[in-house]
Amino acid sequence: MRTSHAPADQLDLPISRPSFRAGSRPTLMDRFLAFDAEHPYVYRALERLATDRIAAGATRIGLKALFEDLRWQLPAGVRGLNNNFTALYARKLIADHPHWASAFELRRRRTP
Repeated sequence: MRTSHAPADQLDLPISRPSFRAGSRPTLMDRFLAFDAEHPYVYRALERLATDRIAAGATRIGLKALFEDLRWQLPAGVRGLNNNFTALYARKLIADHPHWASAFELRRRRTP
């Protein structure tokens, strides 16, 4: 699969609450927004890990590697770090820290 830096419109994350519709399954974005709202410490921890790696001289960072590091740091029994959320967390980190954009390789999103 071809990789590239995503266009600016691909980095925007909706700020609104999940958009569950009656009788429909929540989308990945719905689930991500709900998880992120319920567990804000996950984003803060990923932000700290990325900051530490960049400060140590890293020029490329993989969110899946950060997720694995975070899994080791969380208390046993804490669940919910869904690997499907890694790309959305990467986009959120870039949205909050645009100067980190070159450290993350993003693929084009197939769904909005």
